[in-house]
Amino acid sequence: MTDLLDPANKPSRKAPLVWAIGAAIPWSVLALGQVVWLLVDPREWWWHALAAAGTLLGIVVFVVVVPWWRYRVHRWDVDPRAVYTRTGWLTQERRIAPISRVQTVDTERGPLDRLFGLANVTVTTASSAGAVRIVALDADVADGVVARLTDIAALGGEDAT
Repeated sequence: MTDLLDPANKPSRKAPLVWAIGAAIPWSVLALGQVVWLLVDPREWWWHALAAAGTLLGIVVFVVVVPWWRYRVHRWDVDPRAVYTRTGWLTQERRIAPISRVQTVDTERGPLDRLFGLANVTVTTASSAGAVRIVALDADVADGVVARLTDIAALGGEDAT
C-alpha cells in the first residue's frame, strides 16, 4: 500500500491580507448602504442599530477570523504521483489528483492577486469532482508549480481523457 502525502506547503504569507481585503469589499458596500439608509430614514433607530451590529459581526468573522483560519488550514503539495490540496475553513476538503488524470494546468491572477503578486493554480483533471485549485501562491511559486506539473505530466505520457 502506498502512503499518500499530507500536503505541507502553505499559501503565501500575503494570502490572509488578500482574503481579508476581498471579504472587506462587499461588507464595506453593505455598511455604506446602511449609512445611506440611516440618512434617508432615521426613524426607528433600533433597526439601524440591529443592522449595524449584524454588519459589525460579519466584518469581524469574515474579514478578521476567516482569512487567518483559511491560512491555517489551506495546504498543497505536488509530487511525481499526485497533486494534493487541503482547503476550507468551516468544512474542510482534502483532494488528491493523480498526475495520470491531469489534463490542463492554468494560472489565474485577479486584480487583488496582481496587486499583491499572487496567483492561483487550477489543475483540471479527468474527474467529475472538478478541478483542483491551489490558491494564493506567490506568482513565482505558482509559475514553478505549473512548470513542474507540466514536466511531470509530460514524462508520464499517458492520456488523461
